[in-house]
Amino acid sequence: MVRLSKMELGMRALMAWAAAAASVAMAGPASAGVVEQVHAGVLDHNIRVIDEKNANKEDGVAIEAQVNFASPELLDIIWSPQPYVVGSVNTEGNLAFAGFGLEWRVPIGDYWSVEPGVGYVVHDGELSNPYPNGDPRATAFSDENVLLGSRDLFRTSIGLSRRIGDRVSAQLFFSHLSHGQILGSGRNQGMDQAGLRLGYRLGD
Repeated sequence: MVRLSKMELGMRALMAWAAAAASVAMAGPASAGVVEQVHAGVLDHNIRVIDEKNANKEDGVAIEAQVNFASPELLDIIWSPQPYVVGSVNTEGNLAFAGFGLEWRVPIGDYWSVEPGVGYVVHDGELSNPYPNGDPRATAFSDENVLLGSRDLFRTSIGLSRRIGDRVSAQLFFSHLSHGQILGSGRNQGMDQAGLRLGYRLGD
């Protein structure tokens, strides 16, 4: 399997996290580096919502952690999303990723909220099939691996959260990874993940 080395993934993930931290720090001293919420959860790895042909590839579940920062004044113009950093590992050693993004919170009554997000991640999954068409190994490789086409991917997400205490919330969460023919070109099978996350709010 042709994968990004752990050192290369770690370096690119570190750069992504550093970029997110720098963006928060430059946004203003009133909110720089203030952690507002932490999410952790377990997601079903590689579900398919529309196209089922790749749903049987890559076993395991994703263990995900996300840290949300206070929204700086700079982001008021786009309805005050929280900057976040995120990391995900697979229990079977399949796709892992790390990155950063923005997440909005839309309250629905006293206890519920919808939380859409958009971000950027780097991953260690497969990009393309290393074997030529007609080679039996090509079929076997394609049957086992999602071919994402780009080392850099967009991460779009949405969560439905229910507050269950002053600081704790439970969240049904869905995310989609894809290069969207913008960060890459050609092969773009994409990947969907869905599951349950718990949130803990540190801010007031």
